[in-house]
Amino acid sequence: MFAVFIMIIIGVLTGILTGLTSASGVVIVVPLTNMLLHLSVHHSIGTSLLVDVIAPLTVAYTYYRFGNIDISSGFWIGLGTVTGAQTGSYFSSLIPDFGLGLFFAVTLFISGILILKGGINVEKRIKISQEKGKMTFKDISWAVILGFLIGIITGLLGAGGGIMIFLVLVFVLKYDIRKALGTSALIMVITSISGAIGYGIRGFVDYKIGLIIGIIAAVTGSFGAVIANKVEENTLKNIVGSTYIFLSLLMITVKYVFS
Repeated sequence: MFAVFIMIIIGVLTGILTGLTSASGVVIVVPLTNMLLHLSVHHSIGTSLLVDVIAPLTVAYTYYRFGNIDISSGFWIGLGTVTGAQTGSYFSSLIPDFGLGLFFAVTLFISGILILKGGINVEKRIKISQEKGKMTFKDISWAVILGFLIGIITGLLGAGGGIMIFLVLVFVLKYDIRKALGTSALIMVITSISGAIGYGIRGFVDYKIGLIIGIIAAVTGSFGAVIANKVEENTLKNIVGSTYIFLSLLMITVKYVFS
């Protein structure tokens, strides 16, 4: 019963984070399933990818209802992530559990810092995006390449790519913040399917835990997405950036200092 309670809590937290920011549930699922449910880092990552297939579906649909999904950019970036995720999941199986966990925690911390520091430039990027027309051939080419690189990170760290895709859409392709959030949720589903298959083939997915957390996250995520379409953008960035930093420090402290 304690394990089920923990899964419910993880699902609720994952749904809120994904719904508000379209960030991958990996930042919640990996450290908490690793520390509280005692899954190996590889199993935590693989399970998080399964969660990132389920939860973002309702989140993406909610953003779609508000008109905040760009199908065009989503398709091209998603095309690149599929291959990249398979590549990343292959190399992750060659990395020791200890090293992969530390690498994930450090990456999580750096991402949080970059998100917080990037908040000041958001309004400038929004103004630029409003003057930008449809994607050019150059945009499409970069989208596929960037999608491939995001996919590698996805497969390697278990990140459904939500926050990475979000940063690419806003700071590289110069998309409106909310449209970037919705589009990244859609792409995350595509990317996570590829990554989850890669981890599943190697036996690194706990389907029972993934389904329970994923279904709960899908429900709470839809509510979070509604809120995200109504609150101020920099507030969302501050929330997710601070969460990333907190979880990375918690994971490093518990797993590598007190273990």
